[in-house]
Amino acid sequence: MAEVEILRRARTAFEERAWADACRLFDTADREAGLKPEDLDRFATAAFLAGRDAESETCRERAHHAYLERGDPERAAQSAGWLAFGLLQRGAMAQASGWFARTERVLDEAHLDSVVRGFMLIPSAIHHIGRGDPAGGHAIFEQIADIARRFGDRDLLSCACHGRGRALIRLGRIADGVALLDEAMVAVVAGEVSPILAGDVYCSVLEGCKEIFDLRRAYEWTTSLARWCAAQPGLVRYRGECLLYRAEVMQFHGHWDAAAQDAQAACELLLSRPAAGGAFYRLGEIHRVRGEFEKAEAAYTRANEHGRKPQPGLSQLRLGQRHIDGAAASIRSVLADTQDRSARATALAAAVDILLAASDRPQARAAAAELSEIAGALGTPLVSATAAHATGAVLLAEGDIANAAASLRCASEIWRDLEMPYEEAQTCLLLATVCERRGDEDGRRLELECARALFARLNADADLARVAEQANRNARQTIGPLSDRETQVLRLLAAGKTNRGIGEELFISEKTVARHVSNIFDKLGVSTRTEAAAWAYQRDLT
Repeated sequence: MAEVEILRRARTAFEERAWADACRLFDTADREAGLKPEDLDRFATAAFLAGRDAESETCRERAHHAYLERGDPERAAQSAGWLAFGLLQRGAMAQASGWFARTERVLDEAHLDSVVRGFMLIPSAIHHIGRGDPAGGHAIFEQIADIARRFGDRDLLSCACHGRGRALIRLGRIADGVALLDEAMVAVVAGEVSPILAGDVYCSVLEGCKEIFDLRRAYEWTTSLARWCAAQPGLVRYRGECLLYRAEVMQFHGHWDAAAQDAQAACELLLSRPAAGGAFYRLGEIHRVRGEFEKAEAAYTRANEHGRKPQPGLSQLRLGQRHIDGAAASIRSVLADTQDRSARATALAAAVDILLAASDRPQARAAAAELSEIAGALGTPLVSATAAHATGAVLLAEGDIANAAASLRCASEIWRDLEMPYEEAQTCLLLATVCERRGDEDGRRLELECARALFARLNADADLARVAEQANRNARQTIGPLSDRETQVLRLLAAGKTNRGIGEELFISEKTVARHVSNIFDKLGVSTRTEAAAWAYQRDLT
């Protein structure tokens, strides 16, 4: 009777998703009387979710053989398939391949038309999408959906739904793809999907949100994933992924202390798994924006050790350390090697800042233009704001003040709407330069103060130093033979503007510009616009 009671309690803990308790009770029941294959499968699921991979795999293998001995090849194939997927998740590729083959053989020898065959198609569909054939992946997921509907299997239907969504996003059908991701998530949130597949769908959907830079949707589903994890005592699997996704969202929203805590915890939970590299990279990103450069470098090194190339963060770190030539060389290599659209968009945004600092305006312009094309294709606010900021920075460097201002104002509004204070502050610094070049001292002061307040709220000490440096540098630049207005005219002249163009930027007549240019020549002792521009370049007035 005691054995029966322990098994009853184990099954109850399983149904209540108390995974640690379920593991303990199933283990006790197994040692005292042995478990039937159905309970071995339950034990395997609980152990998998509790992060006890070895126990889970042993139970799956035992269940597989027990079903074969019972003469139930379909359940035997199902256990083998779950084992294969678990091995695949922890990177044991050869073993996973062997168990996938075993699953197919069991079904074939029994001549079974089974829903398990639909699950066996999933790795092939994912492989097609990953190798750049989303149409092929979508077609296979359509087959999977047909099998799911034929057998009425909600788990498989949710897998097919989110898989089709990921494929459609890669095919450029963003709205259709996102709608399918949301549909899959509705089933997960409603509890219609088994725990392991629910966790997988959560993670895949969030990866899809990252792929298209859909910050709002990522925040909503990350919050939902956090609630899902919290409702399952003893859950270890997926908790690390949850913390990693939440760290990124928290960083974007300026909650850097919470983001750092989540990222550090994710590193510890994911240490033995492939996702560890991403966790260390996120930790490095948080340290970098906080100005903690040594900690950032250490985290990037750990990311690299775990298979995640620490770019473009490492190039941005070099820029922050004022190693401009190294940063430029590094980011050029990143651009040459990066083809994936979402990864390339992130690299392009970093490249614009770095290449402008390296005085490579043509390549910075090309990077901003490509980023704008990606923004147009995706249509999500985050990448649109990133592209607008990058475009504004390039236009400002080229002396096109009016268009730079328009682009930067657009970026600033989106950052504020998305509640991304760090990015908003960076745009404020560029807008301060716009105001300065227009002679709008009040506007410049207000933009610098806005940037200072945002950086202070974030405790971004390195960026606060940049605000002070910009304010002091601008003050120093007006000291010398030129007046404030003459300095503004010289900057635009050095950017290649005609007298008419300078007048339009500064809202003064062409005749007044000509007088200022004449005065500049006299004061600098030069006779041509080229010589005046060279003087400006030498003094970093451009």
